[in-house]
Amino acid sequence: MTPLQLVRDIRVWKAAVYLPLTFGLGLGWFVVLVAGVSASAALLIVWVGLLGFALLATLLRGGSMLDRRLIEYVYGERIADPYRPVQGRGLLGSLRIMATDPGTWKDLAYQVVRIPLSFGYFVGSAVMWSFTAMCLTSPLLAGLGADAAQFDLGFGRYEVTSVAKGLPLVPVGVAAFLVSLYVVKVLSLLDLTVARALLGPNEKQSLKAQTVSLKASRARGVDAAEAERRRIERDLHDGAQQQLLAVAMNIGRARSKMESDPEGARQLIEQAHSGTRAAIAELRDLARGIYPAILTDRGLDAALSALAARAPVPVAISVDLAERPPAVVESIAYFTVAESLTNVAKYAQARQVAVQVVRTGDEVTVEVRDDGAGGARLVHGGGLEGLADRAATIDGKLTVDSPPGGPTVVRAVLPCSW
Repeated sequence: MTPLQLVRDIRVWKAAVYLPLTFGLGLGWFVVLVAGVSASAALLIVWVGLLGFALLATLLRGGSMLDRRLIEYVYGERIADPYRPVQGRGLLGSLRIMATDPGTWKDLAYQVVRIPLSFGYFVGSAVMWSFTAMCLTSPLLAGLGADAAQFDLGFGRYEVTSVAKGLPLVPVGVAAFLVSLYVVKVLSLLDLTVARALLGPNEKQSLKAQTVSLKASRARGVDAAEAERRRIERDLHDGAQQQLLAVAMNIGRARSKMESDPEGARQLIEQAHSGTRAAIAELRDLARGIYPAILTDRGLDAALSALAARAPVPVAISVDLAERPPAVVESIAYFTVAESLTNVAKYAQARQVAVQVVRTGDEVTVEVRDDGAGGARLVHGGGLEGLADRAATIDGKLTVDSPPGGPTVVRAVLPCSW
């Protein structure tokens, strides 16, 4: 990631605020855990401690749910709740399930681990941003007559007693600012990795959720295919079929007038000819919406280039495929790019778009990146969800990374074997 992309990434700025503030959450959980476990253990002999542990487990679960929502807001990644269902089990049954649920113990592990991590985030952020601010503002402070700032450079001390002495520190501050952003990016990846491991579901739960999601996606895909079939039938019935019927009637009328009214027969034949051309054009447009002919004849590179030529914003196309993938993969890749470019034209206010199609191992990755306003997301019934359902029919996956302010990246990973 380039420095400019880093500066424009809203998630980096959210993380820069969120990471040091987690020290407050970590400190609060330290107090709650120490006090709660101690008090509950001491009262365990009179059974009141069981209620204390139950309350502590409930607080732990609620706090971890809040952490998942904060992580989704800051990093844009949703972590599913990993808990076993407790509805309808009664109070004692619910407490027993919570006590034996691995999700509860993972929540506890996360809150314990975050205590030293959040302290490190706080100290690191304080040192980085304080040094950056002092370097950038040292000429201004010196000009306002503030006390001399001292910097320990390792091989000596540097005092800022005037504006002239403060100016050389400005580029140092700019460099420290960029380094601090990269450090925030690395720390955010560390924080997200820990959260995925301890707050997310285990492998079995993930596979189960993936199976449920896949079944739902395929069901939506079947419904979408049925709706598309009905649309095609309706378009054929109301469009091309009616035009061809009119052509047949005109030809029949012209044949009956061929001897008695040659001029009228000629006009009817002209009308039939025009109707035939209109029906052919409508059938061509209908077929292009199902599967474009250029994709069949010339492959994905040419088909995407044709899409780019019709786009209202500049589109850079890069297709790196040693061989043509199966037709179903080409179709999904094509319509992923087509829908993404349509969304860019309607909503993104982008200045340029980059489309990249590459093969990595046994997968074809399709990525559409624009520099627009961002804010795109998968919504029920939307075009992007339709693309996700298309990809899911071949066990592929579509993700949308679009923080407010951009950039937006739509990425489809499609299983493929030649």
